[in-house]
Amino acid sequence: MLETRGWHSRGYLPHYDDGASIQSITYRLADSLPAAVVAKLEEQALGDDKRRAEIEHYLDAGHGCCILRRAECAGAVLENWRHFDEMRYRLHAWVVMPNHVHVLIALVGATALSDIVQSWKSFTAKVILPHCAPGAFARNHVWQPDYDDRFIRNERHYAAAVDYIHPNPVKAGLVARAEDWLWSSARDWERGRLARSS
Repeated sequence: MLETRGWHSRGYLPHYDDGASIQSITYRLADSLPAAVVAKLEEQALGDDKRRAEIEHYLDAGHGCCILRRAECAGAVLENWRHFDEMRYRLHAWVVMPNHVHVLIALVGATALSDIVQSWKSFTAKVILPHCAPGAFARNHVWQPDYDDRFIRNERHYAAAVDYIHPNPVKAGLVARAEDWLWSSARDWERGRLARSS
């Protein structure tokens, strides 16, 4: 179902979708932010950048079951992204963290961004849920109800988005180098950059 293009909201966060923009998207597991943190963030009247920084700080602390540490769960997310690559969108950069994901895509088809993200979450929830302890997610809701997105404004913003996505595992203390994290495009990105400079 195609949503209205441009700025819109589904009751949670504002989204921008013009059908052609490159988008940086973040979504997280439903248990990745403790209820007290969510309440605190709602109480504080933080600007968008400050709110995102606070959320990232808590996500990197590894709250929740972190089921995406399991290869079969992280792999399901990545394979699901790749399934419609070059049909609905082009994958540019990504990282699957233990309790959240970041993905940079360019929309290429008529499918609305919200429908793309919903299909990713719906499919992967079915794969992930059997690997979770019973009752790990309330009402079997694996993913947060919404997602964060930012449309990429220019080349500088694009470079900043990639430079934000790839170092996530390093920033969280999971690996020493971004290329060492298996569930990231950092290794391929670095190889491509080196090939272009040769």
